[in-house]
Amino acid sequence: MDAHLRDLRYFVAVAEELNFTRAAERLHISQPALSKQIRGLETALRARLFLRDRRQVSLTAAGTVLLNVARPLLDRWDEGTAAVAGAVAAEARRLRIGTLTSIGRDLYPGIIDHFAKREPGWRLDLRSFSWADPTAGLRRQLTDAAFLWLPVDADDIAVRVLTCEPRYAVLSAGHPLAGRREITFAEIADEPFVALPRTAGPLREFWLATDHRASRPAAIAAEVTSADEKFEIVSTGAAVALVSEGNAAVYDRPGIVCVPVSDLSPAQLAVGWHRDDPRHVVRSFVDACTDAAGSDGSQGYRT
Repeated sequence: MDAHLRDLRYFVAVAEELNFTRAAERLHISQPALSKQIRGLETALRARLFLRDRRQVSLTAAGTVLLNVARPLLDRWDEGTAAVAGAVAAEARRLRIGTLTSIGRDLYPGIIDHFAKREPGWRLDLRSFSWADPTAGLRRQLTDAAFLWLPVDADDIAVRVLTCEPRYAVLSAGHPLAGRREITFAEIADEPFVALPRTAGPLREFWLATDHRASRPAAIAAEVTSADEKFEIVSTGAAVALVSEGNAAVYDRPGIVCVPVSDLSPAQLAVGWHRDDPRHVVRSFVDACTDAAGSDGSQGYRT
């Protein structure tokens, strides 16, 4: 029996994490379901892929061979499906735009107007991605450009900064600091925090303010993949979190309070695109973004 691509994706996740719990979280499935799929793959291949005990998971020799085969195979498949989607989008004169949170700030309507003037007849398709993919579809070539929060750990993605915003602490309405007009990070550093998934990489550390913790690890109450999940947990009083000033306004709701943190560096919202993408329409979109943001992007362009 042939292995399915889904089985290979599950296998690669476990092989990279060497932890079934973290792999299941990354894949957004339950751990028992993941274990069942791996056992099925081992049965189909008639090979043991992992050595497992209560303390650790490691690859067998067969598992190492399969990992070397599965990674490039999945990459090629992703490239192929992305190329097909790109061809369909180009024929329909549609540009696929990714985002991680609600853009708000009156920015997106302005971008649509500027882009329509630059590229008449083209349409923007906005798609929201979870925090598990901090590139909002760019890494998997599911999008042509995306609104990203920096930092992004991807050398093949170029970015142009659109806005810089102060970071706010998100607190439950009953938190002792909820009535303050401003706080310092030290006042909340030891509290349980809501964290982005590990796959968010340096962006996870930025929203935990790791560089302000003097090498002390953050206490993680929960990992979330969306802003709605983050605010839901904070509203219970189980944890605190950090957000940008713009998202503090966009996601305002009962049960939470957002307070400026005076001593943290600002958050940067950027537009990103594939560095080697030669299409004029993509650069037109990037220019439309900086036009709408009221900046020529000369200070925010990164290669």
